[in-house]
Amino acid sequence: NTIDELYGLNPDFMSVTYGAGGSTKDKTVEISSYIQNKYNLTSIAHVTCISSTKNEIDNILASLKDSNVHNVLALRGDFPKDADANVFPEDGFRNSVELIEYFKSNSDLCVGAACYPEKHPDAKDLDADIDFLKRKVDVGADFLTTQMFFDNEVFYDFHEKIQKKGINVPVIAGIMPLLNKNQIKTIKNLTGNSIPKKLRRILDKYEDNPEALKEAGMSYAISQIIDLLSWGVDGIHIYTMNKPSTAKMILGSISAIRSVLTNESK
Repeated sequence: NTIDELYGLNPDFMSVTYGAGGSTKDKTVEISSYIQNKYNLTSIAHVTCISSTKNEIDNILASLKDSNVHNVLALRGDFPKDADANVFPEDGFRNSVELIEYFKSNSDLCVGAACYPEKHPDAKDLDADIDFLKRKVDVGADFLTTQMFFDNEVFYDFHEKIQKKGINVPVIAGIMPLLNKNQIKTIKNLTGNSIPKKLRRILDKYEDNPEALKEAGMSYAISQIIDLLSWGVDGIHIYTMNKPSTAKMILGSISAIRSVLTNESK
């Protein structure tokens, strides 16, 4: 039902995530195949390499090929609970650069990679993270999709910096509406993303009124998206968290803008 509702919104693609340590890899391929083949809609299967051997990745490649899935997002992934972050399978991958390179050498997949406008939590600083991002592109990443961000100026500065480094592949901006208090805490803990003053005022004002917070958070995300589209962003990935109502509200608010952009691209 969720896929049916999302498909009705005419998205360019659907992205299918992957559990920590590859814990849901079979489901990821199955759902990606279902989207691709039942709906004839581009699906992007997330594939992580932490704890995976090359043989396991080969099996995933074979499954993707058999399932007619042509697009992946290649990620290092999160370490499974209680796993040693310094221990890797002998015949495995240390990072996403190695996974991207392996995909490009052993398949015809279109391979995407992640990027972080405020740097990856494990990176020393943004410059070091951009250097690592350049390696992803140099080994064959076809496009980039960002971690969620809440300040468009941060994204614009990041985009300028990566272009100066010679990174010219399409960059899809990731936007997640903040709709409840628990979501806000989780995102800050997981990503380390900063909350701009404008958004912080909104959250502080309405945090004790769930409906008002949801409305304000949605409005903030919509304003971000309108600004990004006006700037000329390559694409937008809405983190719906499997809630079609979120995407419906956003797209319903920008339907005329979307029509203008669609006509311009023809």
